[in-house]
Amino acid sequence: MLHGYLSNKESFTYQINFFSRFFRVVAVDMTGFGKSPPMEYPFSLDDYAEEIKRVLDELGAEKADVLAHSFGARVAVRLAGGDDRIDRIVFTGAAGLKPRRKIKYYLKRASFILLKKFVGKERLKSFYSSDYRSLDPIMQKSFIKIVNEHLDGEVGKLKNKCLIICGKKDKETPLGTEKRMKKLLENGKLYVIPSAGHFCFSEYPDEFNAKAFTFLTGNDI
Repeated sequence: MLHGYLSNKESFTYQINFFSRFFRVVAVDMTGFGKSPPMEYPFSLDDYAEEIKRVLDELGAEKADVLAHSFGARVAVRLAGGDDRIDRIVFTGAAGLKPRRKIKYYLKRASFILLKKFVGKERLKSFYSSDYRSLDPIMQKSFIKIVNEHLDGEVGKLKNKCLIICGKKDKETPLGTEKRMKKLLENGKLYVIPSAGHFCFSEYPDEFNAKAFTFLTGNDI
């Protein structure tokens, strides 16, 4: 189980409790999050994928299904593209596709670039996201590396059977983004929980778990 950014394995409490009745469950705190040590240098997506590969090596895993939320979906895509041990993947609130920006984004970015020349970074903190402002300097560099990698091409090359479960009210990774991801996937399905947001797996755990279980056990046909 691969958690989202600024989150940790505890976010999957409902899933750990449910799926451990049927599978060997491994939920990790990736470096910089939860109870893991802080990163010593700015991690890239490759660093996180290699970290999970080492976990699989240590466990002696020959095959592994993956449940990945948000940032964890980025890691899962990179991991699956380079490790044939990865079997089925459940994405939820999946991040990683190149965003489709509105004109106000480009106007704000142009203003930021212009103003930075005259007033400096420190006086422009309001332009940064709250996620970014909460990070230490090393993690800020890591964050920039990760969010600037767009995985559309990698998603399109995945051969894995994939299920996307998302909330219709998700504002972080909107439904339109998840629909685009489904179209890119060679073998992907999409399930929408109407009243849920970005954390649909904890908002509606019973519905989420039932759908994911059916998929992971191969009874989704």
